[in-house]
Amino acid sequence: MNSQVITEITYFVLAVFVGFEVISKVPTILHTPLMSGSNAIHGIILVGALIIAASAQSPLQVVLGFVAVVLATTNVVGGFVVTDRMLEMFKGRRQSGPQGARQGGSPDGPE
Repeated sequence: MNSQVITEITYFVLAVFVGFEVISKVPTILHTPLMSGSNAIHGIILVGALIIAASAQSPLQVVLGFVAVVLATTNVVGGFVVTDRMLEMFKGRRQSGPQGARQGGSPDGPE
């Protein structure tokens, strides 16, 4: 291994540690906005994977580009599903009041 590969591995390991420390310090209430922001970044990654797959020159590049598009799409869809579930948990809290869960009423009081 040359020094450039060792440097890149060092950057990767440091990024993993820093990312873990930053994410673990995020308060629970901010996890939903954080997921939405990361979904936007994953959307950009999906566009990049599409561009790379479209400009592939060899069969190996086509296969790798297709795999990248599939994985990026799975990541984006999964992120939106998880974000939607998190938002549903907050909606459930607002609808239950002192009289229990109400159907179709506003959380502020009777209509």
